[in-house]
Amino acid sequence: NSGDDGIVRMEENRGRPCLGRSRIEALGPVLLQNGRFLKMTKTNPRIAFIKARWHAEIVDRAQDGFLAEAATLFPGARIDAFDVPGAFEMPRLAKKLARTGRYDAVVAAALVVDGGIYRHDFVAGAVVTGLMNVGLETGIPCFSVSLTPHHYQETAAHRAFFRDHFVRKGAEAA
Repeated sequence: NSGDDGIVRMEENRGRPCLGRSRIEALGPVLLQNGRFLKMTKTNPRIAFIKARWHAEIVDRAQDGFLAEAATLFPGARIDAFDVPGAFEMPRLAKKLARTGRYDAVVAAALVVDGGIYRHDFVAGAVVTGLMNVGLETGIPCFSVSLTPHHYQETAAHRAFFRDHFVRKGAEAA
């Protein structure tokens, strides 16, 4: 359903206004601030990209996807990469980087897998909540490319699937 204002209304969104994909794409690079989409006007944004080192061969693909898409959306962007041991350390570094005032956005990527104990749920929740709090406390947008698959296995098929999936998720973060 589309209203006269051009805002697409979807039942899945429980009647709350939302922008359709074509409408968002027409805006070009945008930031979401106070519930409104704003056109990104800075021509040379500086972005921090944090990567957890667990499953680095998969997680690094998110940066590949991000860099490729960022080159199209904002070719003058400067993207600085940072490594942390695991996902749990990402919010702390994100907050430290956001507080420097040098970055226009922070992106954090990780793969948190179920190692046979319930701890991965707590880690994933803490990471996403921590990253959200960084954005709320500092005013610097903080994006998560942190995935927690339910049934990840160290097989060639799963590794290939998640490598490809992280490329797409990295591009979406851009």
